[in-house]
Amino acid sequence: MNEERRRTPRRPFVAAAEVVEAESQSRLPTRVSELSLNGCYLDTMNPFPTGTSILVKIVRGLVFFQARGKVVYAQPNLGMGVAFQKVHPDFRQVLAGWLQEDQIKVLVADDPAVFRKLVENTLSQKSNSLIFAKTGHEAIALFAEHNPALVIVDWIMPDLSGIEICQHIRANLQSSYTYIIILTAKAETESVVAGLAAGADDYLTKPFKHEELVARVGVGFRIVELHQQIQAKNRLLEELALTDSLTGLPNRRAIEEWATRQLSGAARHGFSFWVAVADVDHFKTVNDCHGREAGDVVLKKFSEILKANSRRSDICGRLGGEEFLMILTHASNEGAQALFERVRGQFQAAKFNFRGAAITVTASFGAAAFDGTEAPDFAKIVARADAPLYSAERGGRNRVEVATT
Repeated sequence: MNEERRRTPRRPFVAAAEVVEAESQSRLPTRVSELSLNGCYLDTMNPFPTGTSILVKIVRGLVFFQARGKVVYAQPNLGMGVAFQKVHPDFRQVLAGWLQEDQIKVLVADDPAVFRKLVENTLSQKSNSLIFAKTGHEAIALFAEHNPALVIVDWIMPDLSGIEICQHIRANLQSSYTYIIILTAKAETESVVAGLAAGADDYLTKPFKHEELVARVGVGFRIVELHQQIQAKNRLLEELALTDSLTGLPNRRAIEEWATRQLSGAARHGFSFWVAVADVDHFKTVNDCHGREAGDVVLKKFSEILKANSRRSDICGRLGGEEFLMILTHASNEGAQALFERVRGQFQAAKFNFRGAAITVTASFGAAAFDGTEAPDFAKIVARADAPLYSAERGGRNRVEVATT
């Protein structure tokens, strides 16, 4: 087990993921906990067996990654290690970007060049990004620019003291925690207490040995990585709170938050804003005749078609049940209606086979547009789109109708 995990060094990394088994196409929602350019580790109670060929999909924020791979380690109730086999160059850049973001930045502020060189030689073998400052003011400027996770600062600097630098860092709230080590020639208890009271996490008395610096920095890295894992898990929880668990699309809350911002922009800058509410026709019949799993397959397929027809400036999501919503910005009347018709046609053309029964499913759409200088409440536009949706359903379903202005 451990041998497989040691083959590819990985960094702590938390993000939502989905694994698709190549042969059966069965899907497994999961979570990434470690990542490298060559593979990842997935937390799951029910991992695929070792040797299984899979497709890994990872989503972090608005960035998406996927690659084919093979399970190289699996243990029930824990997770599985995956070695990537085929990674498209674009997705490899995504990986590199994620790993670069998570690389630990270290700011070293020390006046004597000999000590800066000693720290550089000690830490250069680690997977870190080192930044050096010769003065206190330079250290503060570099800290503001790079937001390093670990700071090593000398007590005595040409302008500001290490104590003042610590106080400055702690006085300014950061989005992430910074671990501070003070280098000092003062070994008195009073000096140590003053440094810790100013905000330092640790101190190191000069002259120090190479091994001691490595050990104390190692403690700092562990604390920093724990903070990063907590932050990543919090981000994941935020993403999950805005994501529909079945389809992976944004949920009602996420749509409303996005739409409110975009409506203000549409009113201010004068671009169009289209809302379409879609309802899968006779969905209860699908569930009753073929089972809820069949219904889930239908909803996922409709979600895939919506997502495939959405641009970066658009959003699509699931409102609940069999009801979905699609928002288009910067679209002409003809372009928006043609898109809704295309989605409707693609869904109608999809073939489903449940227990030997081949079926097709359709959807009805109601659309409304906003084009003005004063942004209305988003719920009012949705209500305007609901009216033509009901009309489409009364008129025979499987059609797109648009609200009259």
